Amino acid sequence: MKTTLLIKDTHRGLRYADGIMQEVLGPGFYEIPRRWNLPFYRSPLVEIVLVDVRERDLTIKGQEILTADKVAIRVSIIVQFKVTDPVAALHQVSNHDERLYSDVQLAARRSLASMTLEQILTNRNRLSEDILAEVKGTAAGYGIAIQRADVKDLVFPGNLQEVMNKVLAAERLSQAQLVESRTQAEQQKIAAEAKAQIKLIEAAASVESDAKASVSLADAHLREARAEAEALRIRTEAEVQALREQAQAAEAYAKHPALVRLRELQTLSEVGKNANARIFIGFDKHAELSTDTKALMA
Repeated sequence: MKTTLLIKDTHRGLRYADGIMQEVLGPGFYEIPRRWNLPFYRSPLVEIVLVDVRERDLTIKGQEILTADKVAIRVSIIVQFKVTDPVAALHQVSNHDERLYSDVQLAARRSLASMTLEQILTNRNRLSEDILAEVKGTAAGYGIAIQRADVKDLVFPGNLQEVMNKVLAAERLSQAQLVESRTQAEQQKIAAEAKAQIKLIEAAASVESDAKASVSLADAHLREARAEAEALRIRTEAEVQALREQAQAAEAYAKHPALVRLRELQTLSEVGKNANARIFIGFDKHAELSTDTKALMA
C-alpha cells in the first residue's frame, strides 16, 4: 500500500530515503511507497519534507538601540525574503528563519549605532543598504534571498518626542519663511528686470528719435544747399547771357558807330519825357553829321 502526497507550486519537496536526501521535488502528485521490513528484505524509509518558497515578511520588533549621538530609540525592522535554495535552507542552518532574524538584528544594531538621530530620520534608506550589504551574502549561504529591509517604526522617549515636535515645527516655520523670502526676492528681481527693460526701450526710442531728427536736419540742409546752388547757377547763367549780349552789342557798336549815337538819342528821348529833367546838349556848330548819321536821319 502506498501513501500519496500533493506538492503545490508554492512549495518544494526534499525526498529522503533512510535519511539521505535523494532529490528536490517540484509541484505535482507523488506516491510514497510503504516500508517493508521482512526477514530477508527491507525497503528504505522514504520521507518528503516541504519547504515554503514564497516571499515572506520577518519583523524584528522593539530593538532598543543607542544612536551615535547617545539617543536611545526603539526600532522595529521589517525584512522581506524568500527561500531560493531549499536544500541549503534545511541543511546549512537548523532554522533559517531564526538565523535570518538574528543576522538582520545584529546588522541593524551596528548600522543604527553608527548613525545619528538626524541621519536615521532623514535617511532611512541607509539602513536598508547597510543590512543588504552585510547580510545578503551571508543569507545566500543558507539559501535565503533578502528582497528589502526597512525601518517600520521608530519610538522615541517622551521628552525627546516633545523636543522633536518643536524642532519639526521650527523647521516648518523656517521653511515657510524661506519660501516667502525667495518669493519676495523673485518678485523684486522680476520688477527690477522689467524697469531695466523699460529704460532700455526708452533709451532706444530716444536714440532713434535723435537719429531721425538728425536725418531730417541733414535733409533740410541738403535741400537748402541744393536750392542755393540752383539759384547761383541761374544767376551765373543770367550774368553769362548778359555778358554775351553786351559783347554782341559792343561788337555791333564797334562796327556801326551810328548805333551809339542812336542809343544816345533814345536815351535823351526817354529822359525828356520827365518834365523836371534838364538836359544840356552842346553841339559843335561847325561839326557835320557823319554819313551814317545822315543815313539814319533820312
